[in-house]
Amino acid sequence: MEKRIEFAIAAIISNPKNDSQVLAVKRPATDDALPGVWGLPAVVVKDGELPEAAIRRIGMEKLSTNIKPVSQVGIKHLDRGEYDLILMDIKATVTGEEPDVLAAPTKDIKYIDQQWTSDLTLFIPAAKNGSVCTRILLESQGINWRQ
Repeated sequence: MEKRIEFAIAAIISNPKNDSQVLAVKRPATDDALPGVWGLPAVVVKDGELPEAAIRRIGMEKLSTNIKPVSQVGIKHLDRGEYDLILMDIKATVTGEEPDVLAAPTKDIKYIDQQWTSDLTLFIPAAKNGSVCTRILLESQGINWRQ
């Protein structure tokens, strides 16, 4: 029996006031996969949804703002046991108000905090615990997350 495949998109969002910073979001302690870690905002792609539309949905559903895609950073596959995950990181820019995870109308994983950061080592705990999107980001910047 073939495993199902999930396709997900994560946004690497630059701070409009300081392009050396990206938006980090914190998952709740009750999150099954990555409890309490800082990561990137992401969504599972819906059937028939294009990556560009998924990026815009991240903005509206997860951050309560508008964002637009800029460029692809990377794509990775990870065997999650019961399913295969294919995840793509896309650079994005804010075209609306300041992101606000607490005001976002999220229905699934609701982030509990956010911060702009230029210290990408903040994402190492998530990468070590299986976060594909943070692995893509860190590797794209030459940062060893396995240390």
